[in-house]
Amino acid sequence: MSRRARLYGESGMSEFGEGTQADKPRPQPALIDVVGVGNAMVDVIGTVPDDVVASEGLSKGAMHLIDEERADYLYRMMQKMIDDAGDGVELVEASGGSAANTMAGIASFGGTSAYIGKVRDDYLGDVFARDMNSLGVSLGVPQAGGGPATARCLILVTPDAQRTLNTYLGVSTLLEPADVDPEMAASGQILFCEGYLWDTDSAKAAIRKAMDSAANAGRKVALTLSDPFCVERHHQDFRQLVSGPVDVLFANEDELTSLFECGLDEAVARVRQQVALTCVTLGAKGSWLVTDTETVEIEAEEIAPVVDTTGAGDQYAAGVLYGLSRDLPLPVVGRLGSFAAAEVISHMGPRPERPLSDFLDEAGA
Repeated sequence: MSRRARLYGESGMSEFGEGTQADKPRPQPALIDVVGVGNAMVDVIGTVPDDVVASEGLSKGAMHLIDEERADYLYRMMQKMIDDAGDGVELVEASGGSAANTMAGIASFGGTSAYIGKVRDDYLGDVFARDMNSLGVSLGVPQAGGGPATARCLILVTPDAQRTLNTYLGVSTLLEPADVDPEMAASGQILFCEGYLWDTDSAKAAIRKAMDSAANAGRKVALTLSDPFCVERHHQDFRQLVSGPVDVLFANEDELTSLFECGLDEAVARVRQQVALTCVTLGAKGSWLVTDTETVEIEAEEIAPVVDTTGAGDQYAAGVLYGLSRDLPLPVVGRLGSFAAAEVISHMGPRPERPLSDFLDEAGA
């Protein structure tokens, strides 16, 4: 069976699997569209001048792991800048994390989603749970009664709309296999895993358990590489996942070329032999949807001037995953991703302000 046939079986997405899948019992219908696994955190977003990123020794556009002391320092700095700016300008604070943002996007399209991630029973943990529940996203892990505080990501947005992430992972990294309910992991048509979470042994084991649960139930497994530095940290592990359980891969140009340590054309040629569908985002140039037999080129959509690129990749993934869960043609799947990304970069914050379902007809869904 070809990789494309694995993605689009005769009866739709539920028949995804290797050629031996026909010898196994037919999977039960999925209860929801997508289940996400990731670092549960609260996003704190503010606009800063370019020289602040440089003076703080940060790599513009990258994600930096920081400790709680550094997180407190950056928060105070951002708050002071916002206060000095006046005119009612405020920091944006909202439940976040890459996979959580994607699940919120799925809900905005009108789909159903659930989330596996860990927060504390503190103020920020309550904010996270309230926000996700208000969107209709089911949470699969109870709030922890001890340990580090709820994670947060301090996002410095420069005038060119680039975002530099400073992440205190807190209790989110303590996700462990016992936190993963196999039934929830297997309840969606697609299990979507966040590469950012691949930083501790317990979280790795939790992700592998979720992937195994989904695969054994005949579901599809999707992975986002998250960040070039993330790929560098976990290069060998990610290569094994891509050549193994991953059916749908999300990567930007830098992440994909870093994964295969070669130029973009060669990286695409290599990944199409390993993954049923690879979604390569190219910024203003749009994206490519790569299967074993074709590359579907998708143009970037324009809704309004770019304000903040935070969450662009997360919402692009939401559009693609929603489209795949509806068994839509690849060109439509890609356009859904482009519309979702265009909406979120038109304003501050990583979540849609306009319902993404507004774009279904325009995308041809």
